[in-house]
Amino acid sequence: MFKNVMVYRIGEGFSPSLTDVQAALEPVQFVECGASQDKSIGWVPPRGEAHGPLVESVAGQWILKLMIESKAVPGIVVRRKVDERIAEIEAATGRKPGKKEKRELMDDVLLSLLPQAFARQSTVLVWMDLENRRLVLNAGSQGKADEVMSALMNVMGGLSVSLIQTVTSPQAAMTQWLLAPTPDEWPSDLTVERETVLKSSGEDAASVRFTRHHLANDDVRKHVMEGKLPTQLALSWDGRVAFVLTDTLQLKKVQYLDGVMDESGTDKKEDRFDADVALSTGLLGPLIDSLIEALGGEMELGAAAADPVPSTTRTVLSSTVNTGAGAADEEDPPF
Repeated sequence: MFKNVMVYRIGEGFSPSLTDVQAALEPVQFVECGASQDKSIGWVPPRGEAHGPLVESVAGQWILKLMIESKAVPGIVVRRKVDERIAEIEAATGRKPGKKEKRELMDDVLLSLLPQAFARQSTVLVWMDLENRRLVLNAGSQGKADEVMSALMNVMGGLSVSLIQTVTSPQAAMTQWLLAPTPDEWPSDLTVERETVLKSSGEDAASVRFTRHHLANDDVRKHVMEGKLPTQLALSWDGRVAFVLTDTLQLKKVQYLDGVMDESGTDKKEDRFDADVALSTGLLGPLIDSLIEALGGEMELGAAAADPVPSTTRTVLSSTVNTGAGAADEEDPPF
């Protein structure tokens, strides 16, 4: 249900009822793009039933769904049509259109082509956990998340949110976990898996990606000690959920491990939505708690951001570079 996770903190003072949220969303239900419209955004029933509620409550967790429809006309087609119009004007009048007229021609051509363009639809699930003052989006990019947050803010008075910030940055923590000599140095319920992306901050911004690769080895440590820091790292939580953590505290490629989905306890289509919501929120809530704890806890609003690379890690990197002693000189640990 949630393949990507972006977590926001809901500000104090926001405590609407389910009826309040339903009433706020009804005026902005999704309507398909008109013939000359390039984008339409609105709310749809998360259960997928026509004319169903726009907010569902399952075990105290509220689920909403935003639909985004867009039409795109290939730029090369627009330019070709504009060039044809310009050629017709030159042939008829003997003059070349100016910049302003060209822009107007481009707008006219785009409007004329939009009715022929195919519409693409995408949805974003929104999970509101008012008890823990958390809002979670199934969004894979910051741009998509911004669209959802803008749509929410436009209809829900009193709602304020902020991205969760942790005392230890995700990149600093991922660096420590990759440099750890044994798995005992990892958080108790998190396991480093077999995928990471390392990137340097120099002018060339060199990067290296490891996929299906044993990461607790000297080759990976050598890249880190040379200054390539992790921007993504595959992890698993409690042997139940696998995901990729990014340096911006996003969770990508979220998947439940073997046997977990059987815990939903139902195969009936009419009960599947409730079971999936209960299972997903029941797993992701504790996972988010554990991850925040592993990153030193949540930073208070207004507090100064921590050094993205902690002093202990920076000392290890510096001493390794200065002495020429690389991780390649160490024995590969037995795991």
